Amino acid sequence: MPRGALWWVVLGALLAAASTLGVMVGALPIAPGAVWRALGGAGDPTAIGVIHGIRLPRVALAALVGAGLGASGGALQGALRNPLAEPYLLGVSGGAAVGACIAFVMGVAPALLPLAAFGGALAAVGVALAIARLGGRGDPRLLLMAGVVVGAFSNAAIMVALADQDAGVARNALWWMMGSVADADWTQVRWLAAYGAAAFVALVAWARQIDLLALGEDSAAALGLDTDRAAPRIFVTASLLAAATVAMAGLVGFVGLVVPHVARALGFRHHRPMIAASALAGASLVVLADVAARTVRAPAELPLGAVTALVGVPFFLARIRRLG
Repeated sequence: MPRGALWWVVLGALLAAASTLGVMVGALPIAPGAVWRALGGAGDPTAIGVIHGIRLPRVALAALVGAGLGASGGALQGALRNPLAEPYLLGVSGGAAVGACIAFVMGVAPALLPLAAFGGALAAVGVALAIARLGGRGDPRLLLMAGVVVGAFSNAAIMVALADQDAGVARNALWWMMGSVADADWTQVRWLAAYGAAAFVALVAWARQIDLLALGEDSAAALGLDTDRAAPRIFVTASLLAAATVAMAGLVGFVGLVVPHVARALGFRHHRPMIAASALAGASLVVLADVAARTVRAPAELPLGAVTALVGVPFFLARIRRLG
């Protein structure tokens, strides 16, 4: 079997194993045999109810969140020519959180949260791009710094939005923003699948353009790419992916930073296979992080975003040291 094909098998097997573990563990441990019987509708009625009503949608939502963040991060790193770029650090997730938080406080229907988050993400991207382009053509390094500024401003905006809310609303909103898939249901899974699938297909279709942008804007333009249209289109599409994940699971940072590096380390250099591999690796990472979030301090649950940050922050610091 060719090495590239082998890595696809490994990534698929890792996701399958992580998903199986996610279905098995929890407040009610379920043996592997009981899991397979329950999936077929046989066995203990309690196990059937827990698996179909709680754990399967939770695992599915975690996998979709990870896949979306992984694909988004892979596209942004290539288009910006910056190995440290990802939705969380570029302010995309922060802007999406502002939009979703305002909608949450206003009592907007959950089905419309992705639209509110997408609007906030687009605003964040627009501001970051405007800052990076001050004084001339955009600099990918400045865009990363602009994203940090936008993220800080987003945090302040969220605090303002929650300042006059009662304690219950503020507590629920803040907990939601720390990231969790504990309340996952099939409606959320369907919404995120619909939002994410369209954006993912678009990024894969534009992967050749990302390959050219990774060479630099001048080189891409010399090869016939309209960079003024292609780059913003990719930024907006990646923002849609990040916005949808924030709307459904809160802020789950650093996934989009880590998994594209994993995909490239496995030999996926061109962006079409790299984005797909990042989606698979991201799905496995978030499913495993959710397993850790609900088992490390059981019966209490850790915020999902805190678990991914424990992995991502050391990785981020290591990358900065290596680039320095």
